[in-house]
Amino acid sequence: MNRRDFLKLSAYSAAAGMAGCATRQTVPAWTGTDKIKAVLLHLGHNMWCEWLPDDVMPKATIRDRYVPDYELRNKDELWNRVINRMAERKLNMVVIDVGEGLVYPSHPELAIKGSWSPDKLRDEVVRLRKMGIEAIPKLNFSATHDGWLKHYHRMLTLPQYYEVVKDVIRDVAEVFQTPRFFHLGYDEETAGYSANRNYFVMRTGEMWWHDFLYTIKCTEDCGCRPWVWSDYGWDHEDYFKRCPKSVVQSNWYYDECLGGFDLAKDKTPHRKRLREFWQLEEAGFDQIPCGTNWVGGARRRANIGANDVIGKLVKLGREVISDKRLLGFMMAPWASCNNEKNTNINLEGVNLFADALEGKIAEPGPYIER
Repeated sequence: MNRRDFLKLSAYSAAAGMAGCATRQTVPAWTGTDKIKAVLLHLGHNMWCEWLPDDVMPKATIRDRYVPDYELRNKDELWNRVINRMAERKLNMVVIDVGEGLVYPSHPELAIKGSWSPDKLRDEVVRLRKMGIEAIPKLNFSATHDGWLKHYHRMLTLPQYYEVVKDVIRDVAEVFQTPRFFHLGYDEETAGYSANRNYFVMRTGEMWWHDFLYTIKCTEDCGCRPWVWSDYGWDHEDYFKRCPKSVVQSNWYYDECLGGFDLAKDKTPHRKRLREFWQLEEAGFDQIPCGTNWVGGARRRANIGANDVIGKLVKLGREVISDKRLLGFMMAPWASCNNEKNTNINLEGVNLFADALEGKIAEPGPYIER
């Protein structure tokens, strides 16, 4: 983005904010006591991409999944089809992966073509609440999934980075009008997930803890309860003692290695992921286990789909986690609302999830290429 475009975007954001003050709707307080029935939907998608310097980008060899979106993928009509299906199936929460999908009032330079204005997203939060769906924001601050931060990704751990983190958390908390929860990501920050990139950075040890706890504080300062992926606990036993108990945990288990959901029988490398549901329960954390209809490597090679995953996960969660600490469940289809194929993946995920909550476990079926 050049300076002229940046100034235009800044002016637009300021004007939109002032214009919306007189007509701004207020999100009604959430009064429900039901278990959380959440679906993860992507407004933005630049969580995996690379933003390289302008003179490097054209020369770099970048795998397709790392090419950034310069225009928002999300299509309103397709988004609404998924939301309507959620309402029909009585699901009560959507976790919105915001990313580059918002024109941040403090940092409009993070926006791309089609990013929603603060008022548009705020109005959507209000609309969803009226439909019985609580909207919760997600910003992923994992160093391997923060492509939405553009060039600030390469400033990780510098003073400017911390200011941006604080700014965007505050912006989103305001747009969502102080949501109950705020998902901060923090999954897959390991070298293995970035080995094929032109540039990658990751934090370990005390540096990881410093930044993790910093984002937790920024979130709590805005009146929101932090919510994270529980990956770090797979390989770090200190996670269960050092992570504040106020942080809601979403351990995700997709049975990618076909180890099954029986801890005594699973001998695969992913057993540690399954085991964490027990570890988090023993440590006293509130949990929202996450399943999917996305298909992992071993299942693909064996031509086995993942339609059974969410049903088996719901059954496991109800058996392993005490009712007072089981806040609910989440389905993550990992598909944008950008075309018919991906929209159908989201619709399928909604249906599988709603069925799973009723105690139904689908047959896995054959693997179908996305």
